[in-house]
Amino acid sequence: MAEDEKKEKNEKEETPKEPKKEEGQKSESEELKDRLLRLAAEFDNYKKRSSKDLDNAKKVGKAELAAKLLPILDEFEIAIESTDTKTEHGKGMAIVFSNFVEVMKKEGLKEIECSGVYDPYKHEIMMTKESNEKEGTILDVIRKGYLWNEIMLRPASVIASSGEKKEEEIKK
Repeated sequence: MAEDEKKEKNEKEETPKEPKKEEGQKSESEELKDRLLRLAAEFDNYKKRSSKDLDNAKKVGKAELAAKLLPILDEFEIAIESTDTKTEHGKGMAIVFSNFVEVMKKEGLKEIECSGVYDPYKHEIMMTKESNEKEGTILDVIRKGYLWNEIMLRPASVIASSGEKKEEEIKK
């Protein structure tokens, strides 16, 4: 009988252990499922972040190329201004220039507005002149400034008003 009692004790002890294994298996499977979901979400976020990084790199690359083309744009504009556009040669240059500017604008080139008051984020004051205008008012543009899809390629170089002459300076 001692053996029967030992077997019963062993069976009683083993019985509660089996549900614990199932609970452990459930929690382990839930944990694995949770890890899988987290990894899937993490991978999805990685793909989105990579896509954004790639798009940003493309924008920056295009902006760098556009910045390198700005001196050519400036020189072309000067050549058009100094050429007689009534001649065949002048007409051809004007057409090529307008096509070039049109393509650049379609891709994202924007000329910076240079009227009104000086904006340090868009303009660079190269010189100041005394005038009847309020101090900081843009009087003339030395070199045009450009943006490429909201990326600053170069600020506009301007001449700004230093304000009116003071009476003391006029008397001297």
